[in-house]
Amino acid sequence: MDTEALHLPLSRTANERLHAMIPGGAHTYAKGDDQYPENLAPVISHGRGAHVWDIDGNRYLEYGSGLRSVSLGHAHPRVNEAVRRELDRGSNFVRPSIVEVEAAERFLATVPTAEMVKFAKNGSDATTAAVRLARAATGRPRVAICADHPFFSVDDWFIGTTPMSVGVPAATNELTVAFPYGDLAAAEELLTRYQDEVACLILEPATHSEPPLGYLAGLRELADRHGCVLIFDEMITGFRWSEAGAQGLYGVVPDLSTFGKALGNGFAVSALAGRRELMELGGLRHSGDRVFLLSTTHGAETHSLAAAMAVQTTYAEEGVTAQLHALGARLAAGVREAAASMGVGDHLVIRGRASNLVFATLDENRQPSQQYRTLFLRRLLAGGVLAPSFVVSSALGDADIDHTVDVVAEACAVYRKALEAADPTPWLAGRPVKPVFRRLA
Repeated sequence: MDTEALHLPLSRTANERLHAMIPGGAHTYAKGDDQYPENLAPVISHGRGAHVWDIDGNRYLEYGSGLRSVSLGHAHPRVNEAVRRELDRGSNFVRPSIVEVEAAERFLATVPTAEMVKFAKNGSDATTAAVRLARAATGRPRVAICADHPFFSVDDWFIGTTPMSVGVPAATNELTVAFPYGDLAAAEELLTRYQDEVACLILEPATHSEPPLGYLAGLRELADRHGCVLIFDEMITGFRWSEAGAQGLYGVVPDLSTFGKALGNGFAVSALAGRRELMELGGLRHSGDRVFLLSTTHGAETHSLAAAMAVQTTYAEEGVTAQLHALGARLAAGVREAAASMGVGDHLVIRGRASNLVFATLDENRQPSQQYRTLFLRRLLAGGVLAPSFVVSSALGDADIDHTVDVVAEACAVYRKALEAADPTPWLAGRPVKPVFRRLA
């Protein structure tokens, strides 16, 4: 399939319909058509395993895995069976379902560093609840976020720190401060500067690089010494690093942690977990002020909790985390070799843990380039590879990886031509893709 052979007339029409009724044309900014080359944003019909089909009938190998949520592949039979079983029993009741007990027990057995858990539908609700709980427990107003991690919540305490801060009061922005990843001295300086003001440190325990030796343990000690709450955002690291997340892999226990994405294999479920002493502040069995922790009508839908339990069982019984690492390692090696063989190894850069790979596209001056990203994405799509990242699912096979590497090699041949010309414009066929966080539309 070459670029000229990839026709998306139905997808183009559907994108116009989406924009006419839905702000941004998608329910997640990272899924917007501005993230893809012009007129090459497929609208999905269905998916199975590692493949998706657009409404024009084109089939793609899908990476990014539903923004990292579908780590077992689409329509996973074990997960779907668990969901169907609960659908016939009802999904929501006026009192807790026994499924909530079973799901909590299963989660706490999977993440033994936590003592209590509360489920919700999305990651933002969970992280915001963690922040509120930290403020309540400490009586302090400020939130310290890791500046090197791209997203924590749709809520004001985080969005006010981004280029899309319009609508967030300045007074709210002033309560969020930032520290760099991997630098204990900088974190300590921040906590000293705002002595007795910081309620929590919140960060992803790991992302595109391994934490420096002793860093997470050092944060744990700093939080204890300064009396603030340590929160790990495990939305991405949960399951992909280990079944118990990064805290299970690195052996550092946060006060609170949040999980989502891979937890439901595409079904809407997230979790706030942590120390009983803190979590109980949002409960009924204490005599202090009540904390409005999480209270969502659909937070305990039975079929989503059943999906989460099936995911955890599958990970444990089938060694899914190891599979993800093996598939990602094979892909990373192949892509790096293909890029090097085409002379663009210093420009198409693969980063991250094997189970969570991303790529950077650098220009002739080795600076990040949205234009070269556009060129690269166009060629991937032409080869039947839908890849805003190279995040793998366990549904991929070796043949899928080999095909992806072949397509990457073809894309790199075009990439080299653009580098030699010092101008990718002739290969863009339209406007370049855009970063999600930007001030103007």
